[in-house]
Amino acid sequence: MSQSTSLDADEALSPGALASTEIHASRARILNAADEARRRLERDLHDGAQQRLVLAAIRLKEAQAEARGSVADLVADAFELLQQGLAELRDLARGIHPAVLSERGLAVALDDLVAASPVPVDLQVLQERVAPAAEAAIYFTVAEALTNVAKHSHAALVSVQVEVEGGEIMARVADDGVGGARVMAGSGLRGLYDRLDAIGGTLTVESPAGEGTTICARIPLGSHG
Repeated sequence: MSQSTSLDADEALSPGALASTEIHASRARILNAADEARRRLERDLHDGAQQRLVLAAIRLKEAQAEARGSVADLVADAFELLQQGLAELRDLARGIHPAVLSERGLAVALDDLVAASPVPVDLQVLQERVAPAAEAAIYFTVAEALTNVAKHSHAALVSVQVEVEGGEIMARVADDGVGGARVMAGSGLRGLYDRLDAIGGTLTVESPAGEGTTICARIPLGSHG
């Protein structure tokens, strides 16, 4: 039997007394402020520490070409450690708030995200820009869904579809894995619900055991603070 979990603030989790326009507007402002802080942090990491480490890697590569004997081995080890650190820093910065999302939009950011997925992904995404809060919510929805697929689903293929439909921007991520996904307090999916709810959106999870998982996020255009 199919299991469907709809995370609609007015119907599922949030008390009706909190679903006022003022509360949603306040939460949207808080979310926007947090996203702006994440963007600043990502820029600081990219323009500061990351650039210095890249320069250090270049210098080490030059030293490696000149080094001999045991010194050459030490330089090679240092270069490898530095490369690993750079990769971890790039992943960290991407998880905070990818610069490409702000600078080039959702389509390019999702292309980069899909390229890093260990599970093959069929991506269909609109090319036009929408409001930054909506783009961020859709991006992090897809990112969390793909992370869950890689960790838990044992899927062979994922479909990601992002489009404008019925006055809403909609993202649907479906896999052919084992299903059985649950939404629990403290989980990444619950965090997505909170983000979407703050800008008037909803999150629906359908995950019958043995039949894969479909996650659908919807955000009314113009309702995201």
